[in-house]
Amino acid sequence: MIHPGLVSITFRALSPAQITALVRQAGLQGIEWGGDIHVPHGNTARAREVRELTLEAGLSVAAYGSYYRAGQSEAAGLSFGQVLDSAIELGAPTIRVWAGAVGSASASPEQRIQVVSDLRRIAALAAAARVSISLEFHNGTLTDTAESARWLLGEVAHPNLFTYWQPPLERDQAGNVQDLRSLLPVVTHLHVYHWRPASTERLPLADGAARWREFLDVAAGAPGDRYAMLEFVERDAPECFLRDAATLKSWLTP
Repeated sequence: MIHPGLVSITFRALSPAQITALVRQAGLQGIEWGGDIHVPHGNTARAREVRELTLEAGLSVAAYGSYYRAGQSEAAGLSFGQVLDSAIELGAPTIRVWAGAVGSASASPEQRIQVVSDLRRIAALAAAARVSISLEFHNGTLTDTAESARWLLGEVAHPNLFTYWQPPLERDQAGNVQDLRSLLPVVTHLHVYHWRPASTERLPLADGAARWREFLDVAAGAPGDRYAMLEFVERDAPECFLRDAATLKSWLTP
């Protein structure tokens, strides 16, 4: 089943209390809390506070959206231990991480090895804490295409490693549907947004009804539960979020 939710970094300027109130008002069910502002990496006290705030609002913690980059962050001063500690205190079932910092077309063999090795390591650490690892599906990383994401998952070969999915703006509808189908067995959550192609102009989600209804129909065919979470809205405006939340809920209503 697909549940509607929000990625908290959609509203970096709002506090966790303001975000939970907004999500509750919208009638969504879960929140992916970001590790940059709302639940900083390693701040376990804040993680506990946000967990309690979320649960008291009748919502679920869908995920911990960390900014850990496999093969890079440890050397840059962000230890995965800090990320995992925050996720545990937050009560997050999965941690979103980034597959390095170089796209698949330009990554060297050495960079690929570093990402694969680190992902294998953190997947094992998280498994011991009963938390899964989910890859951000994003350009500028080794999950910038479905083909590269499948390669990476196969190379790491750890049962605790999964991936998110979101439609690359430059990919056509048929290609995006094909990509989602190919990754579906390992997709934990979806990031939902509608932007004008080849730009960063955000549009009402309802304008993307044809494409998103098809994506959600495909995702609904997978067993288990996952979230379709709004990420970024027009003008970063709460009223636009409430509008898009109503749209998303209408698509997920049987």
